[in-house]
Amino acid sequence: MKKILLPTDFSENSWSAIGFALQLFKNETCTFYLLNTYTPVIYNLEEIVLSTSEYNLENIIRENSVNGLKAIKARIENEYKNPKHSFVEISAFNTLISEINELHKEHVMDFIVMGTKGATGAKEVLFGSNTTHVFKSAKCPVLAVPDMFSFEVPHEILFPSDYNINFKTEQIEPIVAIAKQFKSRVNILHVFQDKGLTERQEKCKTDLEMYFKDTAYLYHSVEDKNIPKAITEFQSRARINLLVMINNKHSFFENLFFKNKINQLGLHLNIPFLVIPTK
Repeated sequence: MKKILLPTDFSENSWSAIGFALQLFKNETCTFYLLNTYTPVIYNLEEIVLSTSEYNLENIIRENSVNGLKAIKARIENEYKNPKHSFVEISAFNTLISEINELHKEHVMDFIVMGTKGATGAKEVLFGSNTTHVFKSAKCPVLAVPDMFSFEVPHEILFPSDYNINFKTEQIEPIVAIAKQFKSRVNILHVFQDKGLTERQEKCKTDLEMYFKDTAYLYHSVEDKNIPKAITEFQSRARINLLVMINNKHSFFENLFFKNKINQLGLHLNIPFLVIPTK
């Protein structure tokens, strides 16, 4: 049984991600953990003096969180009723990142699906700070769904790789599982600057062939120093439905997401993005 964490702030953006997850895993037996985190709102001194005698602010915030989760569950049961799916509500007095780390320790989930709306609200700024931090720290696959994205079958999966990772079964299995379920084709994209592959890269490429032997896949090579541009152009030209990357600290993924500002690199995605950790 899959255990899937669905963080929500009760926005339509997070609801889009929840709906996507429910449809992506509609044929699998799953427990979904609906998570809402909250922290105290800072009021000015005058408001505190006037209000605390009547209201316990923390209790109000907690009740809003609990009631919001109940409303989300009711909406799910109304719109996506599925006997294979069960739900657990988690209302936590914590920050999102800290709570996810705590849940990791308790082995609550093996997959996270969340919305990606950036702080500015602009559609071209896909990744907000919460999403980026979850990408960086998560110990399980994270699927980020764009703002207001409607589910579409992932017929074409884009998997960029520099062939510098010693691939492991647990890293490739999520890709293979989705590809088999939806009869998808995996497009393995190598963006290179130098001619030819090293001996190590050739071995990693051969390993990928073994992992994808029971699925449809194609290799693509693009000579382009601008990796984000190559990814964006390919996913647009090939009508890609899902982008997948492995978060390897010594690959271009690390450089792309944690040493630069995404909106300055030109990676403007409008498709779901699956990030798989190396550990």
